Amino acid sequence: MLDTLKLGFIGGGNMAAALIGGLIAKGAHGANIVVVDPTEPARSRAEQTWGARTAAAPGAELADRDVIVLAVKPQQMREVCAQLAPHLRDSLVLSVAAGIRIQDLSRWLNGHARVVRAMPNTPALSGLGMTGLAANAGLSDADRATASAIANAVGKSVWVPAEAQIDAVTAISGSGPAYVFYFIEAMQQAAQELGLSAEDGRTLAIETFIGAATLAGQSSEPVEVLRERVTSKGGTTSAALTSMEGADIKAAFVRAMHAAAARGKEMGEEFGRD
Repeated sequence: MLDTLKLGFIGGGNMAAALIGGLIAKGAHGANIVVVDPTEPARSRAEQTWGARTAAAPGAELADRDVIVLAVKPQQMREVCAQLAPHLRDSLVLSVAAGIRIQDLSRWLNGHARVVRAMPNTPALSGLGMTGLAANAGLSDADRATASAIANAVGKSVWVPAEAQIDAVTAISGSGPAYVFYFIEAMQQAAQELGLSAEDGRTLAIETFIGAATLAGQSSEPVEVLRERVTSKGGTTSAALTSMEGADIKAAFVRAMHAAAARGKEMGEEFGRD
């Protein structure tokens, strides 16, 4: 599929770059890609790195695209759709902007119905991304397969049954890398306070996250069981977890993700206003 797919990217930033790089690694051709970005450095990167065609603004070069990926900031989306709408024919449109609802994208694109909402995350830059996908019930199986192929080029993906659940995806995996980096920061700080070097603290924290996540992914057992196996009664891990529970860290962490999901919903209402 990817070797013949004609793709258009509006926005040439890091997420677009991750998707394009992953797609080309999986068989897509740079000559079949058009990147639209107002900044010269982004266009130059697309031309020199992948051999893509570029433009400074949406135009006729997008009319024959099989898929158009909207990779711009949420606050730019309405204006971008207004620029794209006169040139849009029957392309599948894939948006990776947080908070922007399908109904608003369709409305801004003059009623265009072939729209998929996606929420990738930044590990896509390393080919280890996680993307949530949602679409209206009428989207064809072929379009769903195409959207999945694009998302899976930079990692893994899941389809959620209702678009409203994309806000939950945003809270868990879209924003999730920041939570991991936050805990790595804390582990690095503790390592230095306990006398380890900054370099050793960084290595210990990062490799522990990689190892634990890999083990959880490979195991058929619940993560609670894996945690319990590390936690000997009266031992060091028990002391750490008891301290965290005393500080209500798990409950605070859960509340934080509820806050992220609520903000995603608010963004949809905010940016979707007439």
